[in-house]
Amino acid sequence: MATENKHEGPAHHLREYGAQTPGTKGIPGTRRYSMVIDLRKCIGCMSCVVACKAEYGVPLGVWRTWVMVADKGRYPDSRRIFMPRLCNHCDYPICVRNCPTQATFKHEEGFVLQRYNRCIGCRTCVVACPYNARHFLPAKRTNNNLPVLVVDKCTFCIHRVKKGLVPACVQACVGGARIFGDINDPKSEVAKLVAREKVTVLKPELGTSPSVYYIGGDWEIMDEPHNYKHRTAQQREEFNTYKRNHHGDAFGDIVEGENTMYHVGKNMSDFIASIPHKYHEVVAALKKLLFG
Repeated sequence: MATENKHEGPAHHLREYGAQTPGTKGIPGTRRYSMVIDLRKCIGCMSCVVACKAEYGVPLGVWRTWVMVADKGRYPDSRRIFMPRLCNHCDYPICVRNCPTQATFKHEEGFVLQRYNRCIGCRTCVVACPYNARHFLPAKRTNNNLPVLVVDKCTFCIHRVKKGLVPACVQACVGGARIFGDINDPKSEVAKLVAREKVTVLKPELGTSPSVYYIGGDWEIMDEPHNYKHRTAQQREEFNTYKRNHHGDAFGDIVEGENTMYHVGKNMSDFIASIPHKYHEVVAALKKLLFG
């Protein structure tokens, strides 16, 4: 649907929206919850990741929040740096605009959320998200009351915020690196930090207006292609080990250094096995692709 953002001025600034409210960042009389992450204080303890896993029963192999790790310099002048990641709860979220069923939407106070009952598991939002912040939930969960076969993501712990609490990751951060609050409130700590400190956001050129700000950001870890190319051999092998032990179309990765076509074929067979009702259609499509 087309929605006019009354706060953006002339008609030529109209944007296309899905099921969301117009951007509220900096608009008096509105709330805009945001997070500031002070990388100078992050020690890479992973308490935030564990707290999030415990709060939501997040399955093994996927994360609502995670911590990127990078090594800089050469021994003996080397150091390890960390960068927590999560959904950026953008003011103009690309995922919302691309969801075909409006299962993902933006709340009036800035939360980007999921309607599990409307999600068809197409993963269009996963592909659309420029921050790799979404994941697909497996068919089997330890708790049978939790959603399955739908897309999930960080929610800024809206259920806690509505009760006057901070998100689980913020509460668990031992170094106080994560700060959460209403950035539209000039008296809030996040508003003061953004006004006072030199902050950066991820991929500002996309125009998504992220609500996660970083203090002390390092380009080499914030730039994903660069960080991926220059990761250590240990990090590469740890990721390969993870991929070898997590099969199925929800993962579908290729192990570096091994036969690419084997993994492509294996992922395709896993995908077909997960949708037996579509088997004949998939075979027909493959025949058409290969033989015309």
